[in-house]
Amino acid sequence: MMKYYLCLNDLKNSWDQVFAAFWQRYPNPYSKHVLTEDVIHREVTLDRVISRRLLTKTSIVPRWAERLFPTNVAHSAFVLEDSVVDLKHKTLTTFTWNINHSRLMVVQECCIYRLHPENMNWTQIKREAWIFSNFYGFSRAIQECGLASFKNSITKTMKGFEYILARMHGETPMKTLRETAKEATEKAKETALAATEKAKNLASKAGPQKKTQYV
Repeated sequence: MMKYYLCLNDLKNSWDQVFAAFWQRYPNPYSKHVLTEDVIHREVTLDRVISRRLLTKTSIVPRWAERLFPTNVAHSAFVLEDSVVDLKHKTLTTFTWNINHSRLMVVQECCIYRLHPENMNWTQIKREAWIFSNFYGFSRAIQECGLASFKNSITKTMKGFEYILARMHGETPMKTLRETAKEATEKAKETALAATEKAKNLASKAGPQKKTQYV
């Protein structure tokens, strides 16, 4: 059994811009889990570029599963990424899969970056994923966990793309989620402090009320 996922994502940038940004994605504030990237094969023809890269990422392995892997790789994931660029038809197709932790789970992803069918100045990403696990007794739970993690990673991937595209074109990148949350927390603290001070001032002005005596 496996879990399958399909989604479409839009980038409001031309295919040429997205194609250039793809090779400059790392590092960015949303990809701190990507530790290294190495090109291990590249072939260039008249209208195609074929590449294979090895990515090293941090990996969150359940504590109960750590004993299944050597200590030095328990928290690292090695991912292979094959890509084919068709310059004539303006498509970039990638296929990625993890080459370790496969006894626990295998995640395969295929992405096609193409001209948006409704706006030729935008880029559409068709993303498919297959999550497999044959871990006896826990395969369904592991696949559900893997699917949830994959969906969460898509948001970070798209934010990272937008960040790199903005930086490439001299624009100010949008604030990261962490920065936005920090500013919101600080603003809430300031608001609470101001309200406390205002309440103290009103209380001090009111002061104790003397009772009026009538003779």
